[in-house]
Amino acid sequence: MQDQDTDLNLGSWIQWVLGLLSLGLCTLALYARFPYMTLLGLSPNWLLIWLVVWSLKRPVFLAVIMGICLGFIQDAMTIPSSAVIAPTHAIGMAITAGLTALMQKERYIQEDFISIALIVFGMTIISETAIALQLTVLGQSLAQVWQAQQQITLGSAILTSLWSPVLHFTLRLKFVRN
Repeated sequence: MQDQDTDLNLGSWIQWVLGLLSLGLCTLALYARFPYMTLLGLSPNWLLIWLVVWSLKRPVFLAVIMGICLGFIQDAMTIPSSAVIAPTHAIGMAITAGLTALMQKERYIQEDFISIALIVFGMTIISETAIALQLTVLGQSLAQVWQAQQQITLGSAILTSLWSPVLHFTLRLKFVRN
């Protein structure tokens, strides 16, 4: 009996380490610009893919908290230190995580590659639109923001959704037991 409890504790510990390691690798991958992985200077949003895959099996509250945390991590990596005020990724990531958790909770989706790619595509659009809305509120030109937003959102959504099945397959093996 005690050996079984020890195995469960060790397995749980390994799951946590693998989760943190995969999150760290996705965070570092934001900096990677490999050939054929960019479109219009944009690369996949690996943290968003990780968040969608993770949120599929989580309660809405935990998913939103994780979205806020990952948004702040992405802000720390992308906002220049000279910026006085800048939009945050936390709002878009929180909305993304919450909506993803709601979809799974209501059983609107199945866990196959096409569903994941479509969810990631839609969630990327939502996340990027949240940033564009923040830029507009911060006083930038509405015409410039929304013209750039179309290009950035579409490019990012295409790339992120195309790479999402690859990351989903590997992370699903880890998260399916949690």
